[in-house]
Amino acid sequence: MGKIMTAIGLMSGTSMDGIDVALLRTDGDAIVERGPSAGYAYGACFRDRLKQGLEDAKSIASREQRPGILADLERELTLRHSEAVRTFLQYNNILRESVDLLGFHGQTVLHRPDDGLTVQIGDGALLARETGIDVVYDMRANDMEHGGQGAPLIPAYHAALARSAAANGELVAPVVFVNIGGISNLTFIGSDDGLVAYDSGPGNTLIDQWVEAHAGIPFDQGGMIASEGSVLPDLAERYLLNPFFSTEKRRSLDRNDFAPPQGKDANLEDGARTLAYVTAAAIVKSAGHLPTTPRTYIVCGGGRLNPVIMRDLASHAKAYGADVLAAEAIGFNGDSMEAEAWAYLAVRSHRGLPLTYPGTTGVRQPLTGGKYASGTAR
Repeated sequence: MGKIMTAIGLMSGTSMDGIDVALLRTDGDAIVERGPSAGYAYGACFRDRLKQGLEDAKSIASREQRPGILADLERELTLRHSEAVRTFLQYNNILRESVDLLGFHGQTVLHRPDDGLTVQIGDGALLARETGIDVVYDMRANDMEHGGQGAPLIPAYHAALARSAAANGELVAPVVFVNIGGISNLTFIGSDDGLVAYDSGPGNTLIDQWVEAHAGIPFDQGGMIASEGSVLPDLAERYLLNPFFSTEKRRSLDRNDFAPPQGKDANLEDGARTLAYVTAAAIVKSAGHLPTTPRTYIVCGGGRLNPVIMRDLASHAKAYGADVLAAEAIGFNGDSMEAEAWAYLAVRSHRGLPLTYPGTTGVRQPLTGGKYASGTAR
């Protein structure tokens, strides 16, 4: 057993809605003690800058390039993370000196696994200087340099949570964790603790883009817009017949791999309803590539707060004899799970333990990763 460390995970996901912060005490292996968590939303102006950053990133040909606004955006993003850490520590009465590590994801602006290229903006050295806490960052790159997809990274943490829940008799195996963020991904934990994980399709990103374009709001809160619409079968089929779902080789997705419908394809409500259906159907369709049929789906991420998606997912899963549970139903936190994972992965990286596996990213052998920046207060 390794040393138990106190780590804070920082996650800014593909939904680009803000920074999730969570504290863990962990050995990076079997011991996981979850602490407080929080979310700090981005304002509309900064979200617009992030969207511009995504456009500027399309011209990137190497990981170090920062065209357009990306260099300034990287600094601003890092300083926002620093402020989030300070606010979190102050609110929870946590001394900076008691935190061993920050696990810093940064913001993905480009992910092209077929080209071996992934770019997360975020200056780990600057964050370490600003907070005075050691930082582990850039945790995807080493996997891609060794032939992996660079995603998903969270399965190692999902496995630790599943072991804990199974020990308490709370889960029927095989278990799949579903994270519905901008992109949805699956982590399958078999009865032998075998790990299989991959992106399953669009999560919230299409719905978010649709309602923002047609209603001027960033997301469909509580599925209220979708609940007023009807599923358009032809539009849904257009997405679900995408070769991504049928090809045997699983690959990770960029948020631009699936485009939102055209305005002529649907009205606001029917478009939102159809995209919610696609999100749910894509999860179960992608689960068809797993070694065995799941018995339990545990759902985390923002998508679990959309009851339309959850009802559709439960309906699709029931056809295969599986139950769908929100993370909170078994004592997990579906909002903070990704941030918790980044804290856990930081400790694993610090100990040189694997972050990725052949069954999760396609890398040839279990592989560690991450870069390290020392905080000036140490």
